[in-house]
Amino acid sequence: MIDSANEPGRYDQEVFLALREWQYFLSTMDQDEMEADPRDPMPEKPATPDLRPNGLEVSAPLYSINDKLLGAGEPLRVQSGQRVLIHLLNASAAQIHRVALPGHKFQVIALDGNPVPVPQAVDVIEIAPGERVDAIVEMNNPGVWILGEIRNAARQSGMGIVVEYANQKQRALWTPPPRSRWDYTIFGTNAPHPAPDQTIDMVFEKVPGGPNGINHWLVNGKEYPHEREFVLRQGRRYRLVFHNRSDDSHPLHIHRHLFELVELNGKPTAGIKKDTVIVPAFGRATVDLVADQPGLTLFHCHIQQHMDFGFMALFRYA
Repeated sequence: MIDSANEPGRYDQEVFLALREWQYFLSTMDQDEMEADPRDPMPEKPATPDLRPNGLEVSAPLYSINDKLLGAGEPLRVQSGQRVLIHLLNASAAQIHRVALPGHKFQVIALDGNPVPVPQAVDVIEIAPGERVDAIVEMNNPGVWILGEIRNAARQSGMGIVVEYANQKQRALWTPPPRSRWDYTIFGTNAPHPAPDQTIDMVFEKVPGGPNGINHWLVNGKEYPHEREFVLRQGRRYRLVFHNRSDDSHPLHIHRHLFELVELNGKPTAGIKKDTVIVPAFGRATVDLVADQPGLTLFHCHIQQHMDFGFMALFRYA
């Protein structure tokens, strides 16, 4: 973690928290998906549903924060009135996680190491494999709390850490947070975007229960590598439109480049710089990328099994 020399450091304590799963196995259960909210827009949902049974996905029985099961490590000790800067990393290979700290809010100040234009307070942080979120928590609710995954099965199987205020020794408490949906766009502005030099549409589809019963993934109708299909010219601005025509959320990552989020499910935004973005089930995301890193560039879903079974593409520079 490298801080600018101009960073005033308006916090009292800084902690790094890495989320992981352990002892992976294949299952037909998709453990990382929350029940879809009927109010969610699904612009890429096909008119005719795919009735083929779902294939195998990766699940896990054990979870951790900083490689410790909930209750096994030292608590995070704080004092009333402190501002704690939390650097959150999803270091897992398979699952999107959602974490909360009962009685407190996260003031999100940066995504993937890039300050957001409009910091916002949220009850729940959603974070996919490879993503990073920086947030300030005002410690203004004395007690002993559990900071953890909001899914009971994952938290009770280890994904949590005790937050203990000074002179508080009671049993750690967990209460469910208010129901909410993660929305990147609230951290952005409504500024206009420069017109792109070229727009590239990328359509993602699932082949349920493919060879060996494992789901396979297609990008524009094909599996990796897409030889010379995506060719960039140095210095040009590209608009990538991600059409997720599957019932899974996908954290999409492109190596060595930053992109700016333009739109999510029809909701415009600006100023949010990232290198990984979750495209919701049957959703659409649009990002702008400047081709300023010549060389071979890998694009992929950051869920390891998905990229292993087709969800990758190779970008080249002309």
